[in-house]
Order: sequence, then C-alpha cells, then structure tokens
Amino acid sequence: MVAMAPESSSPLTLDDLHRLHPWPARWGDGEKLEYLWHVELEAAPADVWRITSDTSRLNRALGTTEMHFDERDGQIHGWSRPAGVRHDWLELPWNWVAGEWLESVRVYERGFMRVVHAVQRIEPRPGGGSRFTAYFGFLPRGFIGATMIKLGFIGLEKTYRKVLADVDRQLAASSSIPQALVAAPPVLSPDARARLDTITRDLIGQGLDKDAVEKLVEWVTTADDADLGRIQVCERARAWSIDQDVLLGVCLHATRAGLLDLSWDVVCPHCRGSEGHGRLGALPADARCDSCSIVFGTDRENVVEITFRVHRSIREVVTRSFCSAEPAHKSHVRVQRALAPGESAEVAPALEPRRYRLRLHGEERYGYLDVGDASGDGKMEWKASASFDSAAAASLRRAGAKVVLINDKDEETRFVLEEAQWSDVALRPGRLLSFQEFRDLFSEEYLGADVQLAIGEQTILFTDMVGSTALYASRGDPAAFVEVRKHFADVFALIAEHRGAVVKTIGDAAMGAFNDPLDAVRCSRAIHDRFPPGCTHSVARLRISLNTGPCIAVKLNSNIDYFGGTVNVAAKLQALAESWQIAMSTATYAAPGVAAWLGEQGATLEDCVYQSKALTDEVKVKRWTVYRE
Repeated sequence: MVAMAPESSSPLTLDDLHRLHPWPARWGDGEKLEYLWHVELEAAPADVWRITSDTSRLNRALGTTEMHFDERDGQIHGWSRPAGVRHDWLELPWNWVAGEWLESVRVYERGFMRVVHAVQRIEPRPGGGSRFTAYFGFLPRGFIGATMIKLGFIGLEKTYRKVLADVDRQLAASSSIPQALVAAPPVLSPDARARLDTITRDLIGQGLDKDAVEKLVEWVTTADDADLGRIQVCERARAWSIDQDVLLGVCLHATRAGLLDLSWDVVCPHCRGSEGHGRLGALPADARCDSCSIVFGTDRENVVEITFRVHRSIREVVTRSFCSAEPAHKSHVRVQRALAPGESAEVAPALEPRRYRLRLHGEERYGYLDVGDASGDGKMEWKASASFDSAAAASLRRAGAKVVLINDKDEETRFVLEEAQWSDVALRPGRLLSFQEFRDLFSEEYLGADVQLAIGEQTILFTDMVGSTALYASRGDPAAFVEVRKHFADVFALIAEHRGAVVKTIGDAAMGAFNDPLDAVRCSRAIHDRFPPGCTHSVARLRISLNTGPCIAVKLNSNIDYFGGTVNVAAKLQALAESWQIAMSTATYAAPGVAAWLGEQGATLEDCVYQSKALTDEVKVKRWTVYRE
C-alpha cells in the first residue's frame, strides 16, 4: 500500500517525497535532475490549493513557455518551444487529492528530456498557515538535454518564491484571484472602443439596469482572457451582487447588440469539459468525450449549459495554456488516482458533508458515498471490482474519512471520487427557455429535429377560458377572437412578470413554464386577480392547472415545445378546475415555499384525485377556489 505523509512539522526530504510519489519507472529510469522547494505561506491550505492547483495561471506568472494540447485517440498530446526548441510529449492523466497534493507525468517524444515528474503538496503548518512543496524531476535526454534543463532552472526558484509571496500577500487582502496571477488585458482598438461605447449607451437607453450594464462592459474590457472564455451569468451575478434575472436580461440584449455571443455548451458528465455551439439548432442528439471514453445524449439532465463569449469585434479573447492544469479544470473531482494491477492506496480527502459519486475511468457504473458531519476517524474500502448494482450508498458518518483504493483488476485502473452535485452557477436550458426575454429576443432559435433536450424540473401552467364556446356563439367569431387576444395579453404579461415564459397557445388556452414552482403558484393567483368576478375590462373567466416535474424540450412546427409526462398531467388536471380555481398536483404543492405562501394567503384547499386509464397511478391534487361565483 502507498504510504501516507509523515506526521512531522519538518519539510519533506527527497526520500520522503519519493516514498509518497515514487518515480514513474515504467516510462524510463536513470540519472535524474531533481529540484525540491518549500515555501512557507500565511494563507490557509484551502486558499493555497484553490490558487496553485491552476498550474496554467501559475506557470504563466512564472514566465513558462506557452503550451499547446490536442486530443488523439483518447490521449492528450502537448507541445511547446522552450528556448526555441520544439518539445512534444504525451500528457498522462494526473493524480491528485483535492486540497492536498497533485502530481503529473509527461513522457517526451522530442526535446531536452525523456520524462518529467512534477509534484505539488500543500500541508497545514502548526499554528496556522501552509507549507507549499514543489518537486520537479527530470530524466534528461543526454548531456545537451541535461545542460539545457540546468540552464532553464537558473533563477526559477527565486521567481517561484517571489510569485508565491505576492500571491500570499494578496490572498490576505482579497479572496479573488491574486493580481500576481492576472494578465493585463489588451488595449482595445479605437474602432472597438467606439463600438463598445455605442452599445453601452444603447443598452442603458433601452431601460436596462445601468449598474449591470456598466459592470458587464468593465468586465469585458478589463478581465483576464482566462476568465472570459466562458462567461457564466449566475457566477457574475453573485460576484457583482446583481439579481441573476436582471443580468441575464442584460446579457441577452448585449448579445443582440453585438457585445456578446451566446454559446450552447455540451458538457461531459464525467470530466465536465465542454464543447460550445453557437446556435441551439446545432446541438447534437449525442456527444462523445474521447478522453473519458463515453458517449452520452443531450437528453440527460445537466449536460447542456449556456454561457456567453465576448464578440470578436470588441475583443479577441485568446485561450492560452501554460499547463494542462487538470485538477483546476475538474474542480468537482476530489480524488483521481491511477493504480497498477494489485496496487492499493489510502487517501484522506477533505470531504464536506454531502453526497459523492464513485466511478472508474471509462465506465458508466456508479457508487455513492454519503459523508456525515461528525468528527473523528472513519474508513471504507473501494475495490475496482465492486458492484454498484445496489441503490444503497456507502456512508461515512465522520468528516475525517479515509478511503482505501484497491485495484484488484488485471489492468491499470483510474479511480475517481467526485461531487455528485452539479455546479449551482451553471445556466441551464430549463431556465433560459422559461425566460420570456429569451423567447422574445431569440424567437428564431430552434432545436434539431432529432434532439430531445433535457431541461430538468419545470412547473407547467395551463390556463383555459371557461365558457368560450358560448362566447363564440353569442358574440360571433370576430368579436370573440378579440376578447381571447385581449385576455392573452394580460396572461402573457403576468407569466413574464413572475419569471416564467409562454410556451404556446392552444385555441383559447395558454401554456407557461416556470423554473420555480412558487413563481407559478403566485402567477396563478395573479391571473385570477386580473380576471375576478365582476371584471369590467374582460369577459374572460379562467381555470388554471399546475404540475411540477422533469420535462424535455423538442422541436414542434419550428418552435420550441415542452413534452413529457409532466406536461401531459398538467393539461389533464384542467378537468378538476372550474372558474377561478387552481388545480395543482401535490408535486407542486410540496415544493419549497408553496404551502407556507398559500397559508399566508389564507387559502382553503380541497383534496382531489385525478384518475385516468392513460395514467398508471392516480394523481393527488390540491384545489384552491380563489374566487366564488
């Protein structure tokens, strides 16, 4: 079994490091050049990991030569030109325990070296702060290679220490990325500057939030290229303390104005790497991640995110790499460890109380680990051959848990322990497609005919005019149609006001979608308040039904429509409602905040049941009579 770190306040020696991270002899052995540095820092280990695990930013600050990577047959290949000489290598998958250590191995086909082994370790210091340890081991390619490596490392330790000292000092002042690791933005051309000024005035002139517009424009102008590759609305809204819907509206209008581009990103459910598509219609039905060796459909929940890019007429954002920085690009992965046949290792990752997923690289079978919040020791074994057929999750009730990885297979196996939850700052299709401003501004967007896009949980609202047949008979078709159109204008406005979107109309019925069930319930009440008994501005009397559950988006008659059992049930619940009533499934009623809000309204609810031969189970319903005849 691979040993744990020694319990000592002394810095690691080379022997200690070799015991913890043995030289990868399978790729070559011989006389090596080795460098081992220790840097004492005041910042906490978690902050040091957050910053230094992004080895691309760190290497850029150190003046490392730019690197280029491409994927071939599921393997990552890299090249660069240090000292003007072309180097080509195979980038092996990294090993790491988040917050503690990382290691990488590169096997060179061309260049000054044959193998490079790099390790970073972060350990808490007694009394506070961190000790950062960096190790670089080189197997040089002959005398010339050894000489060039030595020359390249002259002065690097001094630069390393200076950059880390600057980072440490800046971390004490701010939790954001230290300025020592931020590259200066390019100077905008006069044409781009003039275009940006015009767009800014136009956006503010449209009545959009001035603070949100100005913060977005400043970000686009001054941010590091590394931060502008995928602009995430929810993350920026948090950072700027702006309402997410307000900033989303600004970004959508900014896209129409030519400041931003909208991207539909297909995200691998394992590594969570992404591939962007400029149009919704370009989304594929299926996607493949070669590095993870899996194929997956976009009908899976969470595999599509919406991000924004800076329009190239304003600023050319160049994605540059100075390291593959695998742990930083897979921040959801808490442990990644490759083990040879028969090998085992014990890891003790810092796991917050929550659910984690266990998987092996290239396999789509999963186990789950529930970590509690008690203190003390705990341990579990995870064998590569373990069956994950059981729905029950393993449990570690203690936060200081240890996990023993055992490769009992006949081939090298990569173990992955990752957070089961997806990012809470990602903008999902369900939110965008239920955002009325998107549907108004991008009405030309459509899904591919063969694509069924998972949009997660939605609350579907149906309104229907009671007595519309009699209305057409008594008023005549033209006059009745005018009344129907007038009532739609009010219903559409209220759906948008309550953070929903109109999906379609069917005769005199409207279908809306909401991300938050409470928004849908509040909107239903507001609709009945707009058309109460004795209403003088409209003859419309409405009934409303609601249901909450998972949906998919599909292309129907060139429009984006919602489909699935949730929609079907929402429509059928109309049968349980009459004028000024709301029939909501218990799935909607049980959603967070709904029952409490209804209690505040003094709502009296009836328990009903909807049954149909078309449905396997009965649907329990809460019926609210908002107004009586």
